[in-house]
Amino acid sequence: MLGVVKSKMVQPSLWQQLQACWPALKGSLALVHKPCIRPNCRACASGQKHPNYLLSFTQKGRRRSLYVPLAMVPIIKRALANGRRVEDLLYKTGPALLKEYRSQNPAQTGPTAPLKRSQARKRSSKS
Repeated sequence: MLGVVKSKMVQPSLWQQLQACWPALKGSLALVHKPCIRPNCRACASGQKHPNYLLSFTQKGRRRSLYVPLAMVPIIKRALANGRRVEDLLYKTGPALLKEYRSQNPAQTGPTAPLKRSQARKRSSKS
């Protein structure tokens, strides 16, 4: 078991990049047209209805949607873009951690690894 990998280069860089991505959220924003409750509304009677934004996301395995006030739409759009950046950073962190670990701990197997005593004896007896 390798234990906990102590990252000296990846961790500070990741934290700095994550802090720049606030606010962040995962989901989607959709512009929908819904009818209102007024009985004689011209927009609803003509079929245009009223534009509204909905934020859709998954909560406890179920799809949820929330109404987004028009004033919050730019903030939500920025948070969704930041959420995609955070997800991308997390996908890139795994390979970066492995690369850092391997640079500090050379491979113990393969053609460049030092031979164990038993393997060295087998090779010298074959010669």
